[in-house]
Amino acid sequence: MNLGRHSISSTRPIQILDARFDAECDIFTASTPAGFAIYRTCPLQLIRKRELTGGTLAAVVPLHSSNLLFLLGGGRSPLYPPNKVIFWNDTLAKEVAELEFRERVRGIACRRGWLAVALRRRVVVFQIGETVTRHNEWDTSDNPRGLLAIATAPYSTLLAIPGRQIGHVQLIHLPPCPPPVSRDPPSSAPPRKPPPPPSKHPVSIIAAHTSALTTLSIPTSGRLLATTSVRGTLVRIWDSITGKLVRELRRGTDKADIYGVAFRPDEQELCVWSDKGTVHVFNLMVSGSTNRQSTFSPLTPFLPLPKYFESEWSYAQYRIPVQSAHISLSSTSRTASDVADMPEEERCVVGWIEAPPEDTPVPSTSTSTSKPTREFQLVVLTFTGGWYRLALPKLSGSSKQPVSSGSQTGSPPKASHMSHARSISGSSMTARHDKGKDKERQNEKKESRECTLQEYRRFGRWDGWG
Repeated sequence: MNLGRHSISSTRPIQILDARFDAECDIFTASTPAGFAIYRTCPLQLIRKRELTGGTLAAVVPLHSSNLLFLLGGGRSPLYPPNKVIFWNDTLAKEVAELEFRERVRGIACRRGWLAVALRRRVVVFQIGETVTRHNEWDTSDNPRGLLAIATAPYSTLLAIPGRQIGHVQLIHLPPCPPPVSRDPPSSAPPRKPPPPPSKHPVSIIAAHTSALTTLSIPTSGRLLATTSVRGTLVRIWDSITGKLVRELRRGTDKADIYGVAFRPDEQELCVWSDKGTVHVFNLMVSGSTNRQSTFSPLTPFLPLPKYFESEWSYAQYRIPVQSAHISLSSTSRTASDVADMPEEERCVVGWIEAPPEDTPVPSTSTSTSKPTREFQLVVLTFTGGWYRLALPKLSGSSKQPVSSGSQTGSPPKASHMSHARSISGSSMTARHDKGKDKERQNEKKESRECTLQEYRRFGRWDGWG
């Protein structure tokens, strides 16, 4: 008797319809066909779950770490009409308000006291207080992805939305974001003063790309702007005040659908992830940059070489393991609608966190006044319920931290080595053999540029385990 090959699993795979971090990456929300849950990002901990019947959600957007969430209905059987934004008070566990539009809501972004809603060809901004007031609206080019980004740090003002022309970005400055209300006793230190206004009027339009935009990302301060296009090969970093191009970073040479870009909280690095299943990390510091460049890059001022040779490539990567090991034997009995609702294997969202104390290096000259080195790590959430905590490689002679066997929970699906999955350039196509690339590969072997998996957990099941 001939039987087909199947991966054996005792349970059905976890299905995450949407996962997203709050502005500070302290918490994240996950929606499933049964409702939604709120988790602490690190250490991974289920804070609260809400089981909802009658339909599914397309997005659950947290307003910082407050009790207010914004819900969007979506999927084959939307819980709410897709043209509504539902205000959900999680303390009361019920809807408290709603906004209704004449068309489907494409995306939302929020900060303290403000909500921006992206429709197909316009963005509407509301001020949220005792009542919800429409502040203003702006026309955009065709925006099926619902792109928009808003700065969330105290006194920040930036709202970035697509421009009226394809590939352009509109920069809008809202009233300054108020600082969070402290629940602690008043401090003796003087209150933080708002930053001085810019010396010249900020630009309002940036011609970022010649093709359609796929992502808009800004750090919490709103000082920078990251853009990507449908080509998926370049990430451009702009100064949001002057509109000047600050850096141009290359994800790869082949076309990709970039899912997102995230700035490190101190804006010294950023990460990019796409449908290629790889997270790329770039250094944004001008001095001492660790980004890779072609061995021919020093010759570009003297020879008419293609712009490709000037490109900066990521200094670190992580290949997200394929989740096919979670497909159960019952997969043969699933209906076509079940298969259509299954999440993409390598779809994910990535956020920055400060490394836990046990992973933070202690200065070698430790004194009573010295402080531990501030170190950042990445948390990757996959739409099949994987939670990965990644440490960045230690370059320039420093050794990479080994993975402690006691720090891992569960066993992640194994990934193929990056060198087998993709060439050094990030392209899945075989490039022409030359000595320069051979030399780059030899340098790569001397110093590992892969992120280290520090901890792996599972989320999305609501029986209390992570």
